[in-house]
Amino acid sequence: MTKLRISAISYLNTAPLMWDFEHAQAGERFDISYTLPSACARALSEGKADIGIIPAAAYTQIPGLQILPDVAIASRRAVRSILLVSKVPIEKAYTVALDTSSMTSVALTKVLFEKWLGGARIFTSMAPDIEQMLAEHDAGLVIGDPALKIDRSRYATIDLAEEWIRHTGKPFVFAFWAVRSAALREADPSLDLAAVFRDSRDHGLEGSSLNQIAREWAPRLVLSEADVRSYLTKNIHYQLDAGCLEGLQLFYRYAAEIGALPASAQLRFVETAKAIAT
Repeated sequence: MTKLRISAISYLNTAPLMWDFEHAQAGERFDISYTLPSACARALSEGKADIGIIPAAAYTQIPGLQILPDVAIASRRAVRSILLVSKVPIEKAYTVALDTSSMTSVALTKVLFEKWLGGARIFTSMAPDIEQMLAEHDAGLVIGDPALKIDRSRYATIDLAEEWIRHTGKPFVFAFWAVRSAALREADPSLDLAAVFRDSRDHGLEGSSLNQIAREWAPRLVLSEADVRSYLTKNIHYQLDAGCLEGLQLFYRYAAEIGALPASAQLRFVETAKAIAT
């Protein structure tokens, strides 16, 4: 039977999610490639991948997807890796360069400005080079590992998750695993995808796994091992729980209201083996 194709993100925050695929036999059952969040979504949309860790915003734009339950990249506090960086006070930033890597953070930036940061701005899509962004604009949105490297003492910065939570009281969901429904129909019926991806997350968050991730990633990002562990255990929330689902639905509603995203389709989840049995 043909292996399902996984499109994953090459950022630190996905390392725990990919643990079993890189360190256990789960990886033998799938074809795996790594790219940027926006490219994951494009691969699903074009049928070049069957499963992807997609930006939450992409779910509103790609028909025929189902969400793998329980697993997400979310935050219930400052996330550190989604930053609006400005060379002027944020309220005076009228031209904003937007990182092309993620649709969700772009939509969230527009929601925050429209609802709480003083109205519309002039937005321009750019590659995530903060020096170039700020050479041409008042502020720039940077996500993922590049954001972790920003010297925040040099700029005015807003942590987008922290700002969202301050105004809404809800967690923010940046990404989750989604599967093409067409691929599910062709998959091995004995394969419990929800369990496979949930178990990989759980194993990746074990202490020994986090220690290994910290050792490998700290020199890549020029961070301490303690800083890497803190980011993965305190800033990122890996459960797609009830609070996160409430925050996700609220984000979809606000983004649709301001025209940043189309109206969201109903959330559809891949059934677990337990649910099928009952």
